Amino acid sequence: MKRVVPLGKATDTALFGSKAVGLGQAIRDGLPVPPGVALSGAIVEAVAAAEDRSIQEVAKWVGPLGGPLAVRSSAVDEDGASASFAGQHLTLLNVPSVNEVSSALSKIWWSANSDSAITYRKRVGLFTRPSVGVVVQALLDPTAAGVMFTINPVTGTDERVIEASWGLGEAVVAGIVIPDHYRIDRSGQVLERKPGLKRVVVRSLPQGGTIEEKVSRELAEQLCLDDDQLSQLSDLAGRCERVYGPDRDIEWAIAGGVLYLLQCRAITHTGR
Repeated sequence: MKRVVPLGKATDTALFGSKAVGLGQAIRDGLPVPPGVALSGAIVEAVAAAEDRSIQEVAKWVGPLGGPLAVRSSAVDEDGASASFAGQHLTLLNVPSVNEVSSALSKIWWSANSDSAITYRKRVGLFTRPSVGVVVQALLDPTAAGVMFTINPVTGTDERVIEASWGLGEAVVAGIVIPDHYRIDRSGQVLERKPGLKRVVVRSLPQGGTIEEKVSRELAEQLCLDDDQLSQLSDLAGRCERVYGPDRDIEWAIAGGVLYLLQCRAITHTGR
């Protein structure tokens, strides 16, 4: 049984978790996903227990990705339609190199076994001990990033809803900015463009980790997506629905002029 595989070969949810398998499916279907590897829950737990052989095995697989890296949890029962675990399991952005990956894996394993995460599991009817798979990917340096819903998550209207900000998408996901808001119908026509108030941008630090940098008022109120980028996002929404099915919650980023898919999961709740 392989405990580490290239992300595109992650097919077993029981081993690698929903996030890894979902991204693996995206790669196999030609969607634009940053390169990475999938780690099974067993090897993540072994690294958290400071097992030398497992630490060396992870280093061998992660090394070719270089750095910096994004290290994200992929628990077996994470990102489902009834329980997303959003905010419960740790994500570590800008892990500088393979030398810091073992520490990152330990932190993620402990976050999934924290009191708050276990309490959340019980609240959604999960009483088994978590198996914490992890996805390790090359970290992007995006000009803009955010989230997109393939159906309006508030009203249930059949339209794409996009929230976007400058830099890393954590600014949107963590709620530290008022993001730009866009609505697009299924034909790709833009129904609404609403500038946000993006007073900060989340950037990577050279030594690892991230920082919130203040931006000018002009940039804070300037829309961060143009018509071509909105068209690409609309197309990505359709491609994700063809691969995964309807009602998707997508995380994306634009880096070097290329649109990337970072995550695609079921919308936990809609207004319908």
